[in-house]
Amino acid sequence: MRSNAVCGCFAGCFVRLRRRILTVGMLSPLATGIYAGISAAAGAGLAAGGFAYASLWPGSRLFGRALTAPARPGELALTFDDGPNAVWTPRLLEILAERNVRGTFFLLGHRAAAQPKLVRRIATAGHTIGNHSWSHCNLSRASTARIREEMRRTSDELQQIVGAPVRFFRPPFGARRPVVFRMARELGLEPVLWNAMTSDWSTPSAEHIAERLAKRIDALNRRGRAANIVLHDGGHRDATANREPSVLAARLLLARYTASHRFVSVDAWR
Repeated sequence: MRSNAVCGCFAGCFVRLRRRILTVGMLSPLATGIYAGISAAAGAGLAAGGFAYASLWPGSRLFGRALTAPARPGELALTFDDGPNAVWTPRLLEILAERNVRGTFFLLGHRAAAQPKLVRRIATAGHTIGNHSWSHCNLSRASTARIREEMRRTSDELQQIVGAPVRFFRPPFGARRPVVFRMARELGLEPVLWNAMTSDWSTPSAEHIAERLAKRIDALNRRGRAANIVLHDGGHRDATANREPSVLAARLLLARYTASHRFVSVDAWR
């Protein structure tokens, strides 16, 4: 969104300057050169903003279609990224079991390889396991070979651990370009994004996280949409990241919506 705002401001300034030049009738060679330079810079800025929107904004379909959430108000999917985490993933599993809720865990391949017993525990509890790449690199900037290796290696590792193929893939940061989703589908993976997220990885208050997500959930419900909620039980930079606020926020959301909404895993929306 910041890229769009900057590009909009830059484009507006460019239009006003162009009118100024035409009004005063000073289209000298110097002015023409300045105008041409500004035109090129404005075009580059708009192009950069457009690429940022297409590659990072979860609602964009410019670089391909992904599963987000259907027109099913009252349905919520709790999804968790960057795990497994040796401390907080088990606690999260306990909280979900208390409410008999199934979630979706998008796991990093190298974290899963280090904790296969925990990955099997997630699967045995009935949760859906998804591919979140091997190392959490920005796939919109990676080579085609790197993109394939990140996805293929993770799927192979997860399948070896749980004994079943992985069917879903969420790109780190939501970052993609057309080849990312195309390659995911070639590997039998359905791309998944989201429509409800906050900065839970850097927010110390579970109540604040839950309240911000609740506002988004309620807004989506009024618009007739389900909510695909992202929280983080792990950290891509730190295997021991403190995810207590995120895990407790999940408990608060369960307490708030269990009576009025239906919690599902993303499998229900295929």
